[in-house]
Amino acid sequence: ARAAVFFQEQFLDGAGWQRRWVNSECKPDLGKFKLTAGKFYGDPVRDKGLQTSENSKFYAISSRFKPFSNKGKTLVIQYTVKHEQKIDCGGGYVKIFSSNLDQKNLSGDSNYYIMFGPDICGSETKKVHIIFNYKNKPHPVKKPIRCKVDGYTHLYTLIIRPDQTYEIKIDNEMVASGNLEDDLDFLPPRKINDPTVRKPADWDDRIQIDDPSDTKPEDWDEPKYIVDTSAEKPEGWDDAVNGEWRYPVVKNPLYRGEWKPRQIDNPNYRGVWPHPQIDNPNYSPDFSIYSYENISIIGLDIWQVRAGTIFDNFLITDDEFYAKDFGDKTWGETKGPEKEMHTKQTEEEQEKERVTEEKYFEQRFQKKLERKKESGKNRAVKNSIEKEEL
Repeated sequence: ARAAVFFQEQFLDGAGWQRRWVNSECKPDLGKFKLTAGKFYGDPVRDKGLQTSENSKFYAISSRFKPFSNKGKTLVIQYTVKHEQKIDCGGGYVKIFSSNLDQKNLSGDSNYYIMFGPDICGSETKKVHIIFNYKNKPHPVKKPIRCKVDGYTHLYTLIIRPDQTYEIKIDNEMVASGNLEDDLDFLPPRKINDPTVRKPADWDDRIQIDDPSDTKPEDWDEPKYIVDTSAEKPEGWDDAVNGEWRYPVVKNPLYRGEWKPRQIDNPNYRGVWPHPQIDNPNYSPDFSIYSYENISIIGLDIWQVRAGTIFDNFLITDDEFYAKDFGDKTWGETKGPEKEMHTKQTEEEQEKERVTEEKYFEQRFQKKLERKKESGKNRAVKNSIEKEEL
C-alpha cells in the first residue's frame, strides 16, 4: 500500500512558505520567524527552515492541511530541529491541532491533540515532551527521554500505532517505546489493592531496628543551653525599668544532641507485605485512546530566551517506513556536510582569535620597548642638564 502523506514541508520554494503558514496575532509582540539555513549547514537550499529571530519572545505559527483521522492506522509525526545557538532555555516542540483551531489566535491556551519534541531549560530540563490530549486533559508520558543539545540538526520522530503502542526516535534511532495505557495516566489502574484485606499484625517490615544491647553513656545528659556566669550586669541596667537582671543563656558546647541507639538489621524482617490485588471496578478499557478526528493543523507555540532554533523537514504520514526514508534523504544526507562546515568555521574562528591575540601582545611589547627607549632618552637629557648646572 502507498504511504499517505498528510503534510510535508521542506521550505524549498523560497518565500512561498508565507502563504502556507499563518502567524498568530494573539499578542502584539510575538517573535518573528525567518527563512534561513543558519550559520552552518549541509546544503544552502535544502537546509533552509523557519528560524526564531528575537530573544526572550513567545512564538506562534501554524500550517493547515486536509483533515484526516488516524483511527485504525499508524500516525507518524516527524521534523528536524537545530538549536544552532546552543539554546539554554526554550522549546523546540510541535503541536498537532484539530481543524477548528483559530490560527490567528494560536497561543499556549489553545487546545491541542499532541505535543511532541525537545524542551530545554537550564542544566536540569533537557527532555523530549510527549503529551497526549485525552478527554480534554493533557497526559504526559511518564518516561524521561533526553533530547540532543549539541547545536546540530536532529531528526525527531513520534510513531503512534493502532495497537496503542508508541515509539520515539531521534536521528532515526529508537530512544523510547511502550504502551500508551501503561506509560500515561489515561485510565484508572486495572488492578487495585483489596480493601478487605489488612496486613497481618505480626508482619514485620522494618529493615532495621534499635540495638537492644546499646545503652546511653552516663555522661550523655548535657543540657542544650547553660547559664553564662561569666557575663556581667550592664552598667546602665535599671531593675525598676528593665526588670531583674539575670545571667544570659548560651548554647552548651558539651551538648551532644538527643541520644539514639545504634541501628542493626532486623532479624525478623519479612520484606514488604504483598497486598493482594483485585480487578478495579472503576477500570474500563478504551481501545481508541490513540486516535483523533479532524487532525488538520501543525503549529509551533514556544517560548525562547535565546533565539536561533531552525525547524525544517516537517512530515505527517501513516507510514513509518516512508518517514524513515524521508529522514534519511533529508537530514541523513546533510548532517555530515553540516558538521564539516561547522568544524571548519570553528577552526577558522580559533585561528582568527589566535592571530588577534598575537597582534595584541606584540603591540603591547612594542609599546613597552618604546617606553623604555623614551625613559632612557629622558635620563640622558636629565644627566646632561645636571652636569651643566654643576
